[in-house]
Amino acid sequence: MQAPDCSVPPLLRSPVTDDPPRLLLVQARSKPEMEHQEQTCFAERCRVPREQFEVVNVGRGDLPPTHNLDGVDAVLIGGAGQYSAAEDYPWTEPVLDLVRRAVDNEIPLFGSCWGHQVIARALGGRVVYDPDHSELGCGWVELTEAGQTDPLFHRFPRRFRANMGHHDRVVELPSGATELAHNAQRFQAFRLEQAPVYGTQFHSELNAERERERILVYKEQYRDALPDDGKVQRVLDSLADTTAVDDLLYDFLTTFVARGLPATPLTELVPVPPGAGRSLNLEDRSLTNRRLPES
Repeated sequence: MQAPDCSVPPLLRSPVTDDPPRLLLVQARSKPEMEHQEQTCFAERCRVPREQFEVVNVGRGDLPPTHNLDGVDAVLIGGAGQYSAAEDYPWTEPVLDLVRRAVDNEIPLFGSCWGHQVIARALGGRVVYDPDHSELGCGWVELTEAGQTDPLFHRFPRRFRANMGHHDRVVELPSGATELAHNAQRFQAFRLEQAPVYGTQFHSELNAERERERILVYKEQYRDALPDDGKVQRVLDSLADTTAVDDLLYDFLTTFVARGLPATPLTELVPVPPGAGRSLNLEDRSLTNRRLPES
């Protein structure tokens, strides 16, 4: 698999130092090629070098740090491929605890697919294994009224395409969470009202080509939806641009890391005008007042 060159200068700076922000990426990937591919996907969407991530991959036996995440500027949680957010593994409770510590310490947190489900479960929501409602490929998603005025999603069209691949789904949000998007299934995206925490059931880190790579590797996991290679090919042929999602992770970081917004209820924030994330003065420390975790 040919990985793109991600050795570009960091575009984001930590709100507390002149160093690049410390980004913790939590993975659950047992296939080495998918571990590498997912890191590349997040690097592309966040617009940082892949080496900028501090990686914890529970799929290869890593355990999340047990400290208070001192100095970590944001936590990103990716997909899983072979693991269920509704099941328990030796590393499940440490991952759930990591989510709770990030929220308690007001560290920006974003979960994609499995990460979305893990965040919901950790904070009191409910996740179920539901292969009858699996989604795979490129699908349509629609914003709720809350999504249309959300600081991150307000620039999206009301209906947009996103890349998907899941058997599990969130069926109940945690207390204090707001649904931002849905389709035939509820809770395609949510946020916490009192903290910079977001989850998307769709894969915010994937474009069409990256989705194609994932499907070809994990197609055996989706034999219920892809019973033969002809069906696989039809799903691959249906992949399309998901341009609305292209900037979501970058906008998340520039909004909640580079801008250093305080832990203010998001309903009190004025939505950022479309494109503003790309013209922010990232060296301006005047907005930096996010409380850092205590040692």
